[in-house]
Amino acid sequence: MTEFLWSVRVYYEDTDAAGVVYYANYLKFMERARTEFVRALGFEQDELKEQQEIIFVVRKMSLQLHQPARFNDELDVVSTVKKIARTNLSFVQTIRRVGETDIISEAEIQVVCVDETSWKPKAIPEMLLQAINNNEIK
Repeated sequence: MTEFLWSVRVYYEDTDAAGVVYYANYLKFMERARTEFVRALGFEQDELKEQQEIIFVVRKMSLQLHQPARFNDELDVVSTVKKIARTNLSFVQTIRRVGETDIISEAEIQVVCVDETSWKPKAIPEMLLQAINNNEIK
């Protein structure tokens, strides 16, 4: 399956009073990684909205936190496409410190392609599916 790696550094604003990454920020890191994944395939989400009248929304997700990340850690977010369907993509995303193997957090996330006006499921454009299936990361 297609796998994409994106790195992010933890800033002070990402941490809570205990000095660790606030749990919701892991979801932000994962969202950014999925956006960069689509960009690396040669597509921009705003252009898909404008030209194809589609947007991608999270339908369901599960998140597990294994250990804390802290201020100034450099993290790798690995996004793996687990399943491709006509209107949705399922991802497994893991976060680790750069150069380490221990998982900090992991999630399974399903995103659905919907019509930007009706919010009803809509087929993922064939050109995007082909890029994913052919692992055309640039």
